[in-house]
Amino acid sequence: MEFWQKILIGIWGILGFIGFLEGYRISSVKKQNLKWCGPFTLFGAFVWADMVIFGIFWAMASAVLLLINNWILFPVTLSVFWTVRSLGEVNYWFNQQFSTIVRYSFKDNRWLMRIFNDDYTVWFVIQIIMQCVAVISLLFSIYFIKLWLG
Repeated sequence: MEFWQKILIGIWGILGFIGFLEGYRISSVKKQNLKWCGPFTLFGAFVWADMVIFGIFWAMASAVLLLINNWILFPVTLSVFWTVRSLGEVNYWFNQQFSTIVRYSFKDNRWLMRIFNDDYTVWFVIQIIMQCVAVISLLFSIYFIKLWLG
C-alpha cells in the first residue's frame, strides 16, 4: 500500500473514532441522539446514535485494513457497507410509508420538505434516493471485488 493510501485510511479511521466520541457525547450527555449529524453522513450515520456505532466500526475497520496492508479492501469495504446501509434505509422508509405510526417527520423545514411539502412524499423520495445509492454501491462493490480478486 502506498503512503497516501495509508494516510487516507488512517484519517478515515481517526475521523470515525472522533465521530464515535462526539456521537456518544451528544447522545448520552445532551440526549440528542436523533439529531442530524451533518458531515458524518459520509460514514453512513444520519443521526448521532448511528455515529456511535458506525464510528467504532470505521475506526476498527480502518485499523484492520492498515494492519493487513491491502488498499483495495478499503473501497470494497466502503461499497459493501453502503450497499447494506442503503438497503436498510430503503426498508425503513418503505415501512414508514405504510405505517400509521409516524416515527420521523420533516416538518422542521428540511430541504426535501421545501420541495415536496408533506412527510409522505419525502418518505418515498428518500426511499428512492437510497435505492439509487444501493444500485451504485452494488456496482462499485462488484467492480472493486473483481479488482481485489484479480
